[in-house]
Amino acid sequence: MSNREKLIDLAKLFLKLGTISFGGPAAHIAMMEDEVVQKRKWMTENHFLDLIGATNLIPGPNSTEMTMHIGYERAGWKGLIVAGLSFLLPAILITGSFAWFYVEYGQLPEVKPFIYGIQPAVIAIIVMAAYKLGKKAVKSTELAFLGAITISACLFGLNEVLALFACGFLGLLIYLIKNNRNTLTSFAPLYIFGSVPLKLGSLKIFLIFLKVGAILYGSGYVLFAFLDAELVSTHLLTRQELMDAIAIGQFTPGPVLSTATFIGWQLNGLSGALLASIGIFLPSFLFVGLLNPLIPKMQKSKILRAFLDAINIAAVSVIVVVCIQMAKETTGDWRMMLIAVLSILTVFVFKKLNSAFIVLFGAITGYLISFI
Repeated sequence: MSNREKLIDLAKLFLKLGTISFGGPAAHIAMMEDEVVQKRKWMTENHFLDLIGATNLIPGPNSTEMTMHIGYERAGWKGLIVAGLSFLLPAILITGSFAWFYVEYGQLPEVKPFIYGIQPAVIAIIVMAAYKLGKKAVKSTELAFLGAITISACLFGLNEVLALFACGFLGLLIYLIKNNRNTLTSFAPLYIFGSVPLKLGSLKIFLIFLKVGAILYGSGYVLFAFLDAELVSTHLLTRQELMDAIAIGQFTPGPVLSTATFIGWQLNGLSGALLASIGIFLPSFLFVGLLNPLIPKMQKSKILRAFLDAINIAAVSVIVVVCIQMAKETTGDWRMMLIAVLSILTVFVFKKLNSAFIVLFGAITGYLISFI
């Protein structure tokens, strides 16, 4: 297969996933695992796990960075750019449409009935991914123990990023103790962007979101805190406008960071939307491009392999925690519970069923029974 054909395949796949990938990073990654590992056999589950682990080491949206890793593995730098842009484009266009509607009419269109059943449906997709990846990640009793600790820590409120790195260093420590090593070397990149005293305009918007994209670890709640500090506290945006923007990022497909498109439009129209989107996602393209060539060396080094194995089991543990938290949100509503149970049964009985049909089933069923 020529490089051009590979790029076309990447564009088709990630345009599709960018259009149907509801449910947050865990669900996005679950869909990628189904398409890339199970259906297309582009890589092994072990290598896919390593990419997840590596993605957790750098700032930025994990699922978007996974598309870039997959693209790089498949077709080099061009693949990284094509896969990343293809995954982001649907979210940016959809979010931009909502932003235009919001500016024109001062409120959001009523879409809740259409997304009522999507969350319980994507629980099933995440459960299946956690099951498949967990089987590969648990390579020893020690890793199983670390996974259990990580799940417990996250459920008790420990920040997921701290949990990931703590698990990684514990895994490394266990390896060093078992191999009678007493030295440890590590590195932690630090990215610092100072505030720029400019009159609000497209350049200032770009720099604000570039800073956020370069230092953001964690979930959409962390994004909310960053944007609150950058925009609300400086009176560039009201808190209600920020909450509306976060809501749009949550219930549109693709990464929640597409919130940047919505906010950029509020601040400076189309140019603001474009530059906010470029600013928040540009660091991810650079970080992945720098990190991906180092992964083979990490896999060959026994010390780094121990660290990466622990990061991998922590990543699966965080996915499990996401499942538990999403399940809690459905327990108070028998209709959402019904959709979740039916979806879980479906993915385990029909293991080759495309995850897009699960999302579609959830959306249609949720719409039909939301009025009961």
